[in-house]
Amino acid sequence: MGHQKVLKHVVELAKEQNTQSLLITYHPHPRLVVEPNNRELRMLSSIEEKAEAVFALGIDYVLVLPFTQEFSQLSPEAFVADILVKQLNVHTIVIGYDHHFGINRSGDFNTLVRLSKQFNFSVQEIPASTIDEIAVSSTRIRKALSNSGLDEANQLIGRPYQLTGTVIHGKQLGRTIGFPTANIHINDPYKLIPSFGVYAGICLVENKRYKMVCNIGVRPTVDGENISIEAHLFDFDKNIYGEHLTLFLVQYLRNEQKFDSIEALKSQILLDAQQAQTLVTLD
Repeated sequence: MGHQKVLKHVVELAKEQNTQSLLITYHPHPRLVVEPNNRELRMLSSIEEKAEAVFALGIDYVLVLPFTQEFSQLSPEAFVADILVKQLNVHTIVIGYDHHFGINRSGDFNTLVRLSKQFNFSVQEIPASTIDEIAVSSTRIRKALSNSGLDEANQLIGRPYQLTGTVIHGKQLGRTIGFPTANIHINDPYKLIPSFGVYAGICLVENKRYKMVCNIGVRPTVDGENISIEAHLFDFDKNIYGEHLTLFLVQYLRNEQKFDSIEALKSQILLDAQQAQTLVTLD
């Protein structure tokens, strides 16, 4: 929600100044380049999900700069002169109060103010309260998603948490018990996967929305080893192997658990499906 507040301000500024709004981001995440052995970093949004959300707020353009070791050595002055001024003809820059850029994070708000006089652009600083709100919210969202707190996470995000991936071949066990599922491979290896359990939600496939019930976990009754994300779509019967899907997690239903038999599992899935159908609306 904090990010949304900032981006809406940028959109309003662009309209006031009769110019266009642009978000600059980096891919891969800078920490993955400067800390190549970091195995703990997890993202709330893939680069595609981020761009989609940004465009939905009215931003005109998203510029994704490839973050490499060479790029990380760029001085703040060179970044401003060569990219922001020469290539983008920047009018106004909006940054957070603690924003740093350039080699060894040596550039900051004061650097931009100094360079703005040389290159004739304006600089606005987002107040500490908003940036701190974003930092605190991001930490709370990660913690909530990892501890079955989907309701809290969705409130802080301002929309249902989403997972984007490709349908791959699974063991097709769901089909044998009357609940065929799409087995989803998440495309971004650094995407944060919520805690194991059963979720009600919406699946976007071929630009159409379907209610779904989704299981995230190791399927202890039938498998117990490999982590999988499986979605059963209601009122849907198509072969979608290789298709690109987006899952919106609306409600956490229950923990993943091991059942004594396939029949007991089937009975519980039926209850989960009924609950999901009731809780989720496509409006």
